[in-house]
Amino acid sequence: MTSLKTGYLLFLAAFLFLSTVTTVAEVVESVADCNQFLLQTTPPQVPGILEDGRILDQNRYKTICQTFENQRRFLTLYDTTNKIPVFSAYKYIGEKDKGRPPNDWKIEPQLEKDDENKNMVDEERGKTYNNQASNTDYENSEGFDRGHLRPSIHAFTRSDKESTMTLTNIVPQQHASNMGNWRNMEDCIKCVMEHFCIDNNKKIEGFVVAGASPGSESKLNEKVNIPSYLWSGFCCYNPRKRVWIASGHWGDNIPDGPQYLQSQTLADLSSKLGGTNLFPVPDCPTDKNLGQYPGIKITQTCSKCKAN
Repeated sequence: MTSLKTGYLLFLAAFLFLSTVTTVAEVVESVADCNQFLLQTTPPQVPGILEDGRILDQNRYKTICQTFENQRRFLTLYDTTNKIPVFSAYKYIGEKDKGRPPNDWKIEPQLEKDDENKNMVDEERGKTYNNQASNTDYENSEGFDRGHLRPSIHAFTRSDKESTMTLTNIVPQQHASNMGNWRNMEDCIKCVMEHFCIDNNKKIEGFVVAGASPGSESKLNEKVNIPSYLWSGFCCYNPRKRVWIASGHWGDNIPDGPQYLQSQTLADLSSKLGGTNLFPVPDCPTDKNLGQYPGIKITQTCSKCKAN
């Protein structure tokens, strides 16, 4: 009798415990729920949107812990009104699998309804969505590409690369920008992180936050906001030089920009973004661009990257 009673109490305790455990969903309540992709787990400060880790308008802005094949890949703060991301944040650890993944575009099902599936899913061709862009929204786009915030070349495995092909990581970007100076910048920052962002275990580790500033009026096919410019920043530690390295870039979303973007300080980028602080931690330097680090050979235009 005692053993039956004990067994019942253990069952009841287990039931009550499981009843209080919430299912980890891809669209999460707070940026803190997906902070493994942030430097020192500290979220950016975006005035009027994300302050002290708190989203001010949780009906409009959603935190997506981008999940593919049941694995979290990176973080996106998404604007359901403009139907573009505010930013995507990720940790760069190198590129094991080369090559671009197929254009199998995906969407986030939990932006549309409560869904137990925490994974991004293939979008249904021809379908439109209330809270996010669809592939149809980008058709007949008059010179605009589906521009990545986290590019596939900054992803490690084939599956990581496939996870970047979600429309919640995409903004309308002028083709000339996407395949020109922005691509050059992404290639160069990749090179910088591979040469200089090496942790104490001799592994690559750099943190990147990339975003887009919404345009004032223009919408792609009257649905998706066309950003006026894109921006990106990175920060990492180089134990060999015993120095933290950081810089920022921005580029106008126009068809006739320069071939290379100038490297900027994080302070300059913050000023451009109206006070946004990508890495609000004391270690990241805010007063140097890539051409100002002693002993590190990187041109300010980020056109060349050399190991030293």
